[in-house]
Amino acid sequence: MTRDIVAGVTTFLTMSYIVVVNPAILSTPGTNIPFSGALTATVMVCFTMTLLMGLYAKLPFGVAPGMGLNAFFAYTLIINGGIAWPVALGITFWAGVVFLLVSITPLRERIALAIPLPLRSATAGGIGLLLTFIGLQNAGFVAANPATMVGVGPLDHRALLVLASLIVSVWLARRDNPFAYLAGIALATGGAWLGGFVAPPASWFSAPDFSSVFLELDVWSALQLSLVPAMLTVMLTDLFDSLSTFIGVSQAATLTDDQGKPKHLRQGLIVDSFATFGAALFGSSSGTAYVESIAGIRMGGRTGRSAVITALCFLPCLFIAPLAAAIPPYATSAVLILVGVAMFQSVTVVPFDRLEIALPAFATLILIPLTFSITQGILWGFILHAALHVVAGRRRDVTPAAWGLAVVAVALLVIENS
Repeated sequence: MTRDIVAGVTTFLTMSYIVVVNPAILSTPGTNIPFSGALTATVMVCFTMTLLMGLYAKLPFGVAPGMGLNAFFAYTLIINGGIAWPVALGITFWAGVVFLLVSITPLRERIALAIPLPLRSATAGGIGLLLTFIGLQNAGFVAANPATMVGVGPLDHRALLVLASLIVSVWLARRDNPFAYLAGIALATGGAWLGGFVAPPASWFSAPDFSSVFLELDVWSALQLSLVPAMLTVMLTDLFDSLSTFIGVSQAATLTDDQGKPKHLRQGLIVDSFATFGAALFGSSSGTAYVESIAGIRMGGRTGRSAVITALCFLPCLFIAPLAAAIPPYATSAVLILVGVAMFQSVTVVPFDRLEIALPAFATLILIPLTFSITQGILWGFILHAALHVVAGRRRDVTPAAWGLAVVAVALLVIENS
C-alpha cells in the first residue's frame, strides 16, 4: 500500500498543473466562462474520472481535461467559431456519447487502425504547435501585427518571467522532479506579485463554484448539422489520444498481457469516454488519460489503487479558486511550451522523404496552428492522404477504411462551409 501511495501522489504532482492551466484556457477573455466555475469543473473531472479509472478499469492512470482539446474548445469553437459556451459543452457531451458507443464495440479498433500513423503523429505535433503559439502569445513573445498578421511582441516583464520559469522547469524536469511544472508556475506568479504586476489574492480559499457552469450545457442546440465536424473532431482526437496514451504508457511500463496488448484497454477507453461527456456535465472540455501517469507507474504504481490515491489528492484543489485566479495567464506559458515540445516529438516518425505521406502529414501539422482548428488539420489530412496516394500510383495502399474517412472528411467540409 505504501508503494501505491507514493505512486499516486507522484502522478498527482506531475499532472496537477492542469488545475491552474485548464481554467486559465477555458476562461480566456471572449469565452465568458467564469474562472471559478472552470476550476471546480476541472477538479471534478480529475477526481471522479481518475477514481473511476482506478475502481473500474483498475489501471494506474490519472485522468484530466486534455491539453489541446481545451484550446480547441476555447479558441476554435467559442472565440473563433462564435459558439456559445453551453453549446460547446453540448458538442463535447455528444462527442463523449459517440466515443462510448465506439468504445464498447470493435469499431474503436477499426477507426484507430484506419487513421494512418503519420496523420496521428502529425495531429499530435500540430496540437503541440498550437499550444506553443498560445504560450508565446500569452508571454508577449508573439503579438498581432497589421502588416504580417503576427510579429515579435515587446520583451517586457512577462517575457522575462516566462523565460526564468522555463529555465527552472527544464532544469527540474531533466532531474525527473515531479514539481517541475508547478515550480515554473510558482516562480512566474511570485515574480508577478513581487513586481506589482498582479495583485496577490485577498483570500486564499473559497467554497467550490457549482453554480456557474455545472450542468449548464445545451445538448439540444449542439445537435446542428453544421456542428457535426466539431463533434467528430473531439471524438476522434480523444480516441486516438487515449489510445496512444494507453498503448504507449502500457508498453513502456510493461502493463501488457501475453499478446503484448495493454491490460484492461476496453475498460480504460470506456472510462475515457465517460471523461468526455462527464466533463461536459461538470462544465469543462473533455477529459482523457494523462501520459504523465508514467511517473507514478515508475514509482511502483501497477494497479488501480494508485489511481484512487491520485484522485483523492485532487479533492483539496476544489477550494483554491482565489489563489488560482491570482495566477497571471503568462505564468502558465512555460507549461504550454513544454507540453507543446513533448507533443511535437511525435512527428519524428513521419517519413518526410515520401511526398504522398509527408504532404498530408505536413498539412495536418501546419493547418492546426494556422487555422486554430484541429478539425481543419484532421479533415484535410484524410483527404490528401487518399488523393496523393492515387497520384503516386499507390492506390492499393489506401485501405477501404481510409477511403471512408476521406469521403466523410469531404462531406464534413461541405457541411461546415455551407
